[in-house]
Amino acid sequence: MVTHVKLYNTLHREKEIFTPRTDGEVQVYTCGPTVYHDAHIGNMRAFMTADILKKTLKLAGYTVHHVMNITDVGHLTDDGDAGEDKMLVAMRREGKTAAEIAEFYTERFVTDAEVLNIDLPQGKDMPRATAYIPQQIEMVQQLEAKGYTYQTSDGVYFDTSKLKDYGKLAKLDLENLNAGERVSIGEKRNPTDFALWKLSPTNAKRDMEWDSPWGKGFPGWHIECSAMSRAIFGDVFDIHTGGIDHIPVHHTNEIAQSEVACGCEKHVNYWLHNEFVVLGQGAKMSKSSGNFLTVAGLQEKGFHPLALRYLYLQTHYRKSVKFDWDILADAQTALKRLWQRSAGVDFNTRNQTAQLSEVIQIALCDDLNTAEALAKLWDGLKQLEGAELATMLWQAEEVLSLGLANAQQMLDELAKLTAVDDVSAELQELLAQRQQARAAKDFAQADALRDKILAAGYKVVDTADGAKLERI
Repeated sequence: MVTHVKLYNTLHREKEIFTPRTDGEVQVYTCGPTVYHDAHIGNMRAFMTADILKKTLKLAGYTVHHVMNITDVGHLTDDGDAGEDKMLVAMRREGKTAAEIAEFYTERFVTDAEVLNIDLPQGKDMPRATAYIPQQIEMVQQLEAKGYTYQTSDGVYFDTSKLKDYGKLAKLDLENLNAGERVSIGEKRNPTDFALWKLSPTNAKRDMEWDSPWGKGFPGWHIECSAMSRAIFGDVFDIHTGGIDHIPVHHTNEIAQSEVACGCEKHVNYWLHNEFVVLGQGAKMSKSSGNFLTVAGLQEKGFHPLALRYLYLQTHYRKSVKFDWDILADAQTALKRLWQRSAGVDFNTRNQTAQLSEVIQIALCDDLNTAEALAKLWDGLKQLEGAELATMLWQAEEVLSLGLANAQQMLDELAKLTAVDDVSAELQELLAQRQQARAAKDFAQADALRDKILAAGYKVVDTADGAKLERI
């Protein structure tokens, strides 16, 4: 029996009862990584949100067909169709071919997803843009035949002025949109027009370029998702997910070109978007600015990857998450307590036919309210014992995926990450300076030094024998 699921639909700006196009079956498309660099932990929140969605839908009784693309070409450094292809930037940075760059960072992304217990699509359901060039060219040709394109010296563009409801997802005020405030308009007819196919420079050969009816070049970023989702799902599908940064440009343009190409009123019925992860000073993470952290980087500082998953689960996906080392350390401490409680549970006693705790299921089916689900899980830990506790933990693991069913293994992994190692002379000096500041009652300086130590992945532990450093 299928349970009702409510989802916040960005298109309508309200929560709606989810109704699939086909009874009992759901199609979900997720904008995947651009594999020119490591995915940062803000990127990983988008993929974890899709993971929670998929697992919640399965919990509710649906069969889920999930597709996530790999962008290995065509994504320029500026969303307004300016700048360079990000793959070419990476080639110069690392001295590798574009194919080598894409393969390397795709593998890194898969590893990051695995340690975060994100269930990625497999095989053809994780398509690469470079494998769908003919489908992208065909879609541009269809748009051209319908009179929605024009050509400039650098490519083929979609004419947004010909689409009355362009910008409906982002609620764009097109009449008052000043071209100079959004992008440099160049040869484009309208500031919101976007590239469907970019032409290669006539005086240089690109590492990634293809023949087309308009000349040798490469596809615009937006066309790949439209072409791949259409090739796999058809003209219309159920749910599209991504970060909120995709709303004003990428997803807006996907809607325009897809709905014109298929001649349909709505090519996606539900749009789900997660909020940003922001750093301590309120800045969002960005690979282009170099202002980002990776999953591997967290592990190097002694954090278990699932501490990040726990941190994200504590906040609803439509709210921003603040990140700093103290907050992550608190999440890891809470998760450790959860593992310690779960490690003593005999899961062989669980009721394998029982339904998930109603209060947890209600929370998850109410627009993926993981924060409420976690709260109800902690309540259950206080109230349940024996087979009932084993059943709740086992089933909650199906969606929350925090390692509850193999908690002792998680505790062992954490112990290795946080084991005391040789502390650098620089950190020892910071600790000594902190102790001197405390002795001089300069507590502001002592706190500042403590924060420097914390940023390096250590905490100060004051004992009767003096202060010492421990990995967080």
